[in-house]
Amino acid sequence: MSGPSIKPPEEGKKKARIEIIPLIDVIFFLLATFVLFTLSLDKIQSVDVQLPVAGRPDQQQADEEETVTLQVSDQGTCYWNKELVNITEIKALLQNHKTRFPNARVLVATDDKARFGVAVAVLDEVRLAGIKQVSVETRVRSTGR
Repeated sequence: MSGPSIKPPEEGKKKARIEIIPLIDVIFFLLATFVLFTLSLDKIQSVDVQLPVAGRPDQQQADEEETVTLQVSDQGTCYWNKELVNITEIKALLQNHKTRFPNARVLVATDDKARFGVAVAVLDEVRLAGIKQVSVETRVRSTGR
């Protein structure tokens, strides 16, 4: 009788297996490294911001009265709330406005071709008048608007 021959397994070779215990050790090592790394990070430095609070309509009207728009044109002329004024009058106007409104605000705007030096001179006059709330408009507006 000659049938298929069955070979006995060779004794030197082993069947390949995936060992899970070393894999778990590596995962725990990575987890511990990640935890220690995140604990060693510095806290993020931040700046406190005071967000505006919604106001009443009568308060908004009072805020609009306290705010003055100073616009500098390309010819060196200035506008006080859309009214043409001489640059030498700005100091007196600012001081008068500061006495009328203790929390006076000024918005400094320029047209697209205004000279920087005149705008800086206007900002200096605002600072000398003692007005602390000053904004500089960054969008372009046409002269006298």
